[in-house]
Amino acid sequence: MTTLDRARCRLKAHPLALDAALAAGVLVCMVVGSFVGPRGDHVVSWGVRRPDLLSLLLMVLGAAALVLRRRAPRTVLAVTGTMSVVEFVTGDPRAPVAMSAVVALFTVAAVTDRLTTLRLGLTTMTVLTGAAMLAGPMPWYAQENLAIFAWTGMAAAGGDAVRSRRAFVHAIRERAERAERTREEEARRRVAEERLRIARDLHDVVAHHIALVNVQAGVAAHVMDKRPDQAKEALGHVREASRSALDELRATVGLLRQSGDPEAPTEPAPGLDRLDELVGTFRSAGLHVEVARADHGTTLPAAVDLAAFRVIQEALTNVQKHAGTQAKAEVSVVRVGPHIEITVLDDGAGRTVGAQPGGGHGLLGMRERVTALVGTLTTGPRYGGGFRVHAILPVETRTRAPGDPV
Repeated sequence: MTTLDRARCRLKAHPLALDAALAAGVLVCMVVGSFVGPRGDHVVSWGVRRPDLLSLLLMVLGAAALVLRRRAPRTVLAVTGTMSVVEFVTGDPRAPVAMSAVVALFTVAAVTDRLTTLRLGLTTMTVLTGAAMLAGPMPWYAQENLAIFAWTGMAAAGGDAVRSRRAFVHAIRERAERAERTREEEARRRVAEERLRIARDLHDVVAHHIALVNVQAGVAAHVMDKRPDQAKEALGHVREASRSALDELRATVGLLRQSGDPEAPTEPAPGLDRLDELVGTFRSAGLHVEVARADHGTTLPAAVDLAAFRVIQEALTNVQKHAGTQAKAEVSVVRVGPHIEITVLDDGAGRTVGAQPGGGHGLLGMRERVTALVGTLTTGPRYGGGFRVHAILPVETRTRAPGDPV
């Protein structure tokens, strides 16, 4: 930072000192200008003159008023304008007291609005020019009188231009700050959505496979002594469920890797093409599941396909956990117009007292998945016992924008 920049920063930090320096500069210009004036009737020449005491006093008071130009711009304009009018009426030769009024008008135009600038600028121009033409010692058409009109007009126009530029720069900065805040908020929102999505995937994978492991381990422990072959088969199912859980966990956690990591998983996300495999894991655990499909070979977008698979997986997992393996479940996948409808029913047989269907984060995760695709999910107990999960998903991929109604 140069010396000039440092001095400018200090002056901006102390506006009163800046105004005092400006007032001193204006006073010097007025005093110097009061000692020089035109002479001669036909040939323009310049000579030295001596201002009277009243003119010197008016110049000092006008410059002193400029020190307060930021705090009370309208008052300073009125004071300096009044002193200029007094000088026009009494000064002979005339001193440049109007310079303080010009600076005051510039300040008013720079700190107020355009309507105020127009009103006060026209008033100042009319009063000062009229006083100079009608009450001064010079003819009304003298160049000095026309110069008053020009200088006041330029002061008002210059101040308005400065105000407009400041407003423009402020708007640009505000827009940039707002854009930066929006980018930060969008980044936080995306991070939260990604964290929530990974949490849902982890919950679905762990809940499903651990439920199978729990059931099969219980079966193995029950028949270990009397039917070792059946216990061996149950332990095989435990091993298969554990391996599947590890594979899906590895694929899910692999999403956190860098995009260029060669070890990142490339296996596609599960969908309805693996529905038979999914149902087979529940049947091997002893749950009776019937499947009916009428989707007519519909090809679903990856997001919809994954959501449909996870809804069925979570619903059947809840059946196994809360209704027991004695229950019967029905899964239907139906294409209805522009939607695919997923329904999972159970008869509630074998439910333990006090069990809460779909407790924990299962139903919440299903609802979040479906809602994110602008679908609908309804869950609740069935009349006569059992539980029902019904999801309607769009065949065409859509996402819900922030603020859209659910």
